[in-house]
Amino acid sequence: MSRTLTQIMAVTSMNLRSIPQRIWTSLSTVIAIGFVTGVLLAFLALANGFAATVSGTGSPDVAVILRKGGDELSSVLTREQTLLMQEAPGIAKSADGKPLMSPELYVVIDGIKKSSQTKANLPLRGLGTLADQVRKGVRISSGRMFRTGTNELVVGRSVSKQFEGFEVGKQIRLASQNWTVVGEFEANGSVFESELWADVAVLQGLYQRGSTVQSVRARLQSPDSLQKVKDFAEADPRIKLDVKSEQAFYAAQSKGMSDVIQYLGWPLAIAMSFGALAGALNTMYASVDARMREIATLRALGFGGLPAFVGTMAESLLLSVVGGLLGALGVYLFFDGLSAATLGGNFTQVVFSMKLSGDLVLQGVILALVIGFVGGFFPAWRAARVPILAAFRAG
Repeated sequence: MSRTLTQIMAVTSMNLRSIPQRIWTSLSTVIAIGFVTGVLLAFLALANGFAATVSGTGSPDVAVILRKGGDELSSVLTREQTLLMQEAPGIAKSADGKPLMSPELYVVIDGIKKSSQTKANLPLRGLGTLADQVRKGVRISSGRMFRTGTNELVVGRSVSKQFEGFEVGKQIRLASQNWTVVGEFEANGSVFESELWADVAVLQGLYQRGSTVQSVRARLQSPDSLQKVKDFAEADPRIKLDVKSEQAFYAAQSKGMSDVIQYLGWPLAIAMSFGALAGALNTMYASVDARMREIATLRALGFGGLPAFVGTMAESLLLSVVGGLLGALGVYLFFDGLSAATLGGNFTQVVFSMKLSGDLVLQGVILALVIGFVGGFFPAWRAARVPILAAFRAG
């Protein structure tokens, strides 16, 4: 065993030292594998960033109340249902004894992207008067909060960065009325930073919604109180609403879109990997052909076929690892932290930052190793089975 191990180490060392002699073919393989890995990691970073933004939005001690089977665009809650839900046990109270609830409207408006000058859907959310006590982690970073009963807006930080005309002090026109942007807010990088907020009562009149809303946010006494609110909504036939934690609500949205992005990324990367695989096969066959005399000489000296096989595989895997890390480095330098936008669960734009993690890099390197393994296996098998006399004649 020790003799075989010594032979493997010797042949592997010889193969790796000879890579500079085939620098251009080796480099082409590294670049091809790096490109494939980079494409995959770009998609995965996109999905990871979106998931981190959306799934990190919700709070476990805030309940989202919607019509059965509805989302925030299609749901409708009557005033009676909203008032009845105020009696639910488990909902926290304000200092003056009012239930901490925020009846909300959710409508879609047009925005113009700064980068492409194209239109995109943006969510405009009408908030109840106690919304600032229901939501935690929201901070006005510039300007001030809107005043109730007025055509004033506050915008999320991501909106003002990515879309034109939403800077503090600007006026925009919505539904034939002028609105003034009076503040910008931050929400710990959550999806709320992709929204515009205004007074719910003003939006109800502007969009002719009467006294209806689309959802209610309620702060819970504790995360365990969620079940009490659910039971209350189910027990009263006048209510019959869906109640879920805000955390679960946004986690479900993030999973759907993240899955779509990954389902696009992996097939594309696999399809492209066939091109990289062809390059790896050519490189490794060329490597074996160039070392045919050396392999034959070693075989004549008593080296077995296994060292030739392992040495060729080691060369292929090394090139693939370098390519994988090169692709990961490229994504990290050019895409990690890059601001992007895509459609969220309600067909509105969610602005987020692409996020490359160690787990994703590992997935990219594994793909590169698979390409290197398949691309090196058949040339390595050929190296292990080279007839000694035929090899000398070929030289």
